Amino acid sequence: MGPLIPFFSGLRWQDIVDILLNSFILFRLYVLFRGTNVIRMIMAIAMLWILERMAVNMGLIVTSWAMQGIIAAAALIVIIVFRNEIASVLQTRNVKSFFWGFPRRQIQTPVEIIVESVYELASRKLGALIVLPLKKGIESVVQSGIPLQGKLSREMVLSIFWHGTPAHDGATIIQGDKISEVAAILPLSKRGDLPSYFGTRHRAAVGLVEKTDALVIVVSEERGQVTVFKDESIININDNIELDQVLREHAGALSASGGLKRQTVELSIAAMICLAGITGIWLSFARGLETLMTLEVPVEFMNREPKMEIFAASASSVKLQLSGSGTLIKSVRPDQVKVKLNLANAVAGSNQVAITRDSIALPPGIQLKRVDPQALEVTLDLPVEKTLPVQPDWTGKLADGLILEDVRMVPDKVKVVGGSLVLKDIQTIYTGKIPLEGITIGGTTTVGVILQPSLLKLEDGTRNRVDVVYKVSRRPAGVSGNDMTY
Repeated sequence: MGPLIPFFSGLRWQDIVDILLNSFILFRLYVLFRGTNVIRMIMAIAMLWILERMAVNMGLIVTSWAMQGIIAAAALIVIIVFRNEIASVLQTRNVKSFFWGFPRRQIQTPVEIIVESVYELASRKLGALIVLPLKKGIESVVQSGIPLQGKLSREMVLSIFWHGTPAHDGATIIQGDKISEVAAILPLSKRGDLPSYFGTRHRAAVGLVEKTDALVIVVSEERGQVTVFKDESIININDNIELDQVLREHAGALSASGGLKRQTVELSIAAMICLAGITGIWLSFARGLETLMTLEVPVEFMNREPKMEIFAASASSVKLQLSGSGTLIKSVRPDQVKVKLNLANAVAGSNQVAITRDSIALPPGIQLKRVDPQALEVTLDLPVEKTLPVQPDWTGKLADGLILEDVRMVPDKVKVVGGSLVLKDIQTIYTGKIPLEGITIGGTTTVGVILQPSLLKLEDGTRNRVDVVYKVSRRPAGVSGNDMTY
């Protein structure tokens, strides 16, 4: 669970809407196609996709490539092979049913009417082929049926299979208390171990139960014998009581409350699976499409002691390496990324302040990979003012025979602002270098004031240049010429 925390912590509200919307669409597809072969094939494809992602995470390149090809081919096969089943589901839905509403629970099949009708047909030796679909759909297997959607009754069943009626040779499909189709054509079984007295109806019944979970009732036209086919079982029915028991065991619907409860549980589980599946897909894309970028961000200092000021920092900006999906990375603007260092615990002097994840504000969905540098050296101090004398900084030496007789600074003192710890040991401020070479007579030169260390600054309004007024004279005879060298 630990590796997933960064992904979920970076969720944007757009990502939540994206996950919920696609989960709802997937759930609605399940509601529309549940009970059909299409939904089972989609589940199989989903399992293949999970295996493909596992192969990617394990570094199985060839296996992953092969699974991707299989998934693409399977999706195409579903569309081609089950196109009739897909069309039948879509054609029977209105626009509202695509987006809302749930199918009604399965209406209990009136077993008594079926038993009565079957034995009425058997007593009259009227051949019949009756199909009761269960969980799996039969739309992709059954062909050329005539939609009826008539109310199930003994008279209706007898009229369908009466000699001479157009629908008596085909299969009749009963769903709930409705006769949904008549004259349907079922696939014939190619098994060679069937009894020799089985006719076309029996072989059609075996062919259907080989491909679906439907229950099929066959009434023999020649013998009046009733046979029930379910999965691999062939049940010869001896009387109406036995037929009633078989139908209730295999095709009897649950009670109204039980059916509603079962449907609620089924749909709830399906909704959770859809949500988990889409979330997994989102995580897979969020990880698989990771993109890196480097951004230089200025540092903001916060919560310093009000009386103290920041006199120096080892860097004014830091480089951040960020990661996220390509779309998110492209949308990141520099003003969306902030680096804020907390100086609440800083003291006067030099402080090492670490740059942690909590110090960095990032847009949702963006993760931090690296910070350079990982800490800054910040100097804080109490600002004070100090008046210091200005001294000229001479360099070189005067020409032979000359002497520097007098030097005067205008102004001779300046007011310097800086940290108390720095100014405590500073007694003098020097000017820039003043070369003695070339000076032959007195005069005035203007030179800048050098503030060392650079943390110092002059008081606001104070000129950073001073005038040096000097007087040069001839050296008296007999005086050494080396006493004015600087």
